[in-house]
Amino acid sequence: MSQPFIHPMSDVQSTAIGAGTRLWQFVVVLQGAQIGQDCNICSHCLIEDDVVVGDRVTVKSGVQLWDGMRVGNDVFIGPNASFTNGSFSRSQQKPEKCLVTTIHDGASIGAGAVILPGVEIGSKAMVVAGAVVTRSVPPNAVVEGSPAKIVGYVDAARNEVSEMVSTKPVVGATSTRVQGVTLHHMPRIPDIRGSLTVGEFDRSVPFAVKRYFMVFEVPSMETRGEHAHRKCHQFLICVRGSCVVVADDGFNRQEFLLDKPDVGLHLAPMVWGIQYKYSADAVLLVFASHYYESTDYIRDYSEFQSKVTQSELHSNS
Repeated sequence: MSQPFIHPMSDVQSTAIGAGTRLWQFVVVLQGAQIGQDCNICSHCLIEDDVVVGDRVTVKSGVQLWDGMRVGNDVFIGPNASFTNGSFSRSQQKPEKCLVTTIHDGASIGAGAVILPGVEIGSKAMVVAGAVVTRSVPPNAVVEGSPAKIVGYVDAARNEVSEMVSTKPVVGATSTRVQGVTLHHMPRIPDIRGSLTVGEFDRSVPFAVKRYFMVFEVPSMETRGEHAHRKCHQFLICVRGSCVVVADDGFNRQEFLLDKPDVGLHLAPMVWGIQYKYSADAVLLVFASHYYESTDYIRDYSEFQSKVTQSELHSNS
């Protein structure tokens, strides 16, 4: 394997530099830093002692990685992105322990973004240029603004879903790109006295219902869900206002706008579900096939992906 390239006009004190990594002019790397293989550290960057950088990471010019930074594999950090490791710093007063900021595998940080200390940027998440990230970002989320809020999810096929919901529907279930997810249109009966929509359990709702819950008064920037169920089916209807649901089977991801009381979304077990972009008046009604069990939830996306992959391998063996 090729040796790392270290430009003669850089100051690199660490020996823990992976094969194929390139460090360009005016880069400063302190002794304790660890940098993986095939990275590209552009000019005018600083990497302190307690920093770990994974493989195939790109760090563009003008970035400082301070003590406490943990950067996964295949991460992109744009020019002049800013990090810090303490919320209340004083001159010549070093904290006993720095806050740890983690950027997980495949995430991208846009140019000029500001990442506050102690947050996590989830795997494959995307921080848009200029965003100010004050809270942790879930896997696959796209965030922008100040403070940053979720505006989308990577590979969620938003346009296709908008067409599905906006065209004149036929009563019944429609398949989607996501395995275990169907979009349902219930009958809608308009009348001079008002409109009515109706559904039947085990028919329109394709399972027996043992529980329901409603979500309402959600601040617009908040995200709900972020989990999968091992056994429980769910059927979601936004009975007032609107919200957006992201469904993910581990291989495909699709986004659904729920803004009509005669439209429902069925999420089978082992589908990762997220709800966001709630309107101020949104009321989301959810029917569930099982009573509440905390052990039925998978709340870590990497654990979910691992179980999906294991299931796929088992089914193909």
